[in-house]
Amino acid sequence: MKTGKYISLECYENVKIGYGTVDYKNLKTIYIKLNSWLQPEDELINYNELVSKTKRRIKLRIYEIRNKFFRKENIVDIDIRTKGIKMEKKSFMNIEITLFTVGNFDIKSREIKNFIKELSEDVISKDLANKKLFNFYEKK
Repeated sequence: MKTGKYISLECYENVKIGYGTVDYKNLKTIYIKLNSWLQPEDELINYNELVSKTKRRIKLRIYEIRNKFFRKENIVDIDIRTKGIKMEKKSFMNIEITLFTVGNFDIKSREIKNFIKELSEDVISKDLANKKLFNFYEKK
């Protein structure tokens, strides 16, 4: 029996946003997915370091948020093939953020949707695009 749910939100600055859970009847975690194609704006020597620092900034941003639905602990997974990043080539980026819940609640509620949307937009505008290192595209 299928017990997972996924809710797709609109695209924000060429990044597709969605969230869901594996088991909505016994809610323990909610994951947020951010997908986009990216292309570097400048030549950068160490993309691995850039991805690591971005992951840390996202974790700290989530940790600082006070919310009655989620615990402070979180998991951030950034999937970008850093070896294949080149100036005139688009690379796929997938970010999955896992938030641990305090208890059961309706993941489709307006309050949860707004929280996820605001958090995702914050991550995109402040952590991913703050230095304008990459241009984001919805499609390849």
